[in-house]
Amino acid sequence: MPSVEKLLHFLSTSFIVAAGAALLGFGMSTDWAKAEMACAPIGDQFNGSSSLKIGLFNGTENKIDCPRISRPGIKVTVFERLGKLAGAPIILHALVVILLGLALLGSAGSILVALYNSFSNPYQTYMGPIGLYTCSGLSVCVASLALILYVANAYLGQMFETLVKADEPNVMLKDVKINLQVGFFLLIPYICFHVVAILVVYLYTHAAYTRRKEQERPTEDAPKEIMMY
Repeated sequence: MPSVEKLLHFLSTSFIVAAGAALLGFGMSTDWAKAEMACAPIGDQFNGSSSLKIGLFNGTENKIDCPRISRPGIKVTVFERLGKLAGAPIILHALVVILLGLALLGSAGSILVALYNSFSNPYQTYMGPIGLYTCSGLSVCVASLALILYVANAYLGQMFETLVKADEPNVMLKDVKINLQVGFFLLIPYICFHVVAILVVYLYTHAAYTRRKEQERPTEDAPKEIMMY
C-alpha cells in the first residue's frame, strides 16, 4: 500500500499535467494570431487592406479594396491556402501542428506513468519517475520548439502574406502588423505545468532516496554509547 505522501505527490502530478494538456487542447482550437496589412493591385497605390485572424486550422479574412472589391468574413482554411503556394510557410506550420501533437502524446504518457506510480513502486523501470521525466521532458521540448517555429513562420516566413496571395495572387502587400493571440500564449503555461510536474516528482524521489540512504547507514556511523563495567 503506497504512503499518503507518495499518493499525494503522484496524483497531484497527474492533475497538473492534465490541466496543462487541457490548456493546450483549448489553445489548439482557438485563435493564434491576427494580422493587418496594406494591399494594392500590382503597380497601383496602396488604398486597400487585408486583415486575418487565424488559428492552427481555420480563420477569417476581411478584405477592403484588395485588390478592387471589399469582401468581409471570408473563411480561411489555413493548410489549404498555404498549400496553394507551398514553400516554407506550410512546412513550418505543419511542423508546429505535428510537434503539438507529440506534446499531447507526451502529456498522456506522463499522466499514465504518474497514475501508475501512485499505486505501485516501479522505480527502476521506464514506468517509474524516469518515464515521467522522459514524457514531460519531451512535451516541454517539442512545445518550446513549436512556439519558436510559429513565431519564425509568422514574422520571418511571411505566412500571412502567403495566406493573402494564395487567394489574390496579383496584389502587393506591405506594412504587415502581427499580433499573437491567446492560443499561442497558452503554450507558455502548458510548458510551465510540465516543468512543475517534473519538479514535484523529483523532490519526492530525492527525499525518499535521502531517507533510504539514512536508514542504510552502517552501524559504525551511529552515535556510540560509552559503556562502563
